[in-house]
Amino acid sequence: MTEPLDQLEQVQRIAGAILDKKGEEVVALDVRELVSFADSFVLATGTSDRHVKTLSDAVTELGRELGLESHGREGYADGRWVLIDLGDVIVHLFQQEVREHYDLERLWGDAPALAVGE
Repeated sequence: MTEPLDQLEQVQRIAGAILDKKGEEVVALDVRELVSFADSFVLATGTSDRHVKTLSDAVTELGRELGLESHGREGYADGRWVLIDLGDVIVHLFQQEVREHYDLERLWGDAPALAVGE
């Protein structure tokens, strides 16, 4: 049996899956000190509703492969902002104008960034 991935490894694998599907502006935030419901947020931008759905499918599949418990996925039908709750990691996938409107990086500006690489 393999060891479970730590927070940074989970985030890096999720970010890698997004980058592999050409997701843009991938950012990860460590929110452990700010909220009780998650350890990390991963944010990324897709170029269209189809692209956001493709990113969502890749993250959902990776979550299954990693054995992360999925607590739900919201917004998939529209593909403008998809939220995937993987327990300790919450993934936000946006179209550009939606990401700019909600500006979660500013809202969670006190959260340290995690290295995700590109």
